[in-house]
Amino acid sequence: MEPYADINGDSGIAEFKAGDNFIRVKFKDGGVYLYTYSRPGRDHVERMKSLAAAGHGLNSYINRYVRKSYEAREV
Repeated sequence: MEPYADINGDSGIAEFKAGDNFIRVKFKDGGVYLYTYSRPGRDHVERMKSLAAAGHGLNSYINRYVRKSYEAREV
């Protein structure tokens, strides 16, 4: 996992790991969620990977578009 830049300093996201067909997101509350091409889908995952790399907008995107549409919640 790599730290999420959080350019504005107001995100609930702490870290992320992007792979070919997934993104794993760790929130500051400790929750880790896996988003894949299967769920919520390729377009969402690719957008999330782009936002994660930019360090801005990922938390808002998740809340607005994918919410609970994750492949798995990990511990």
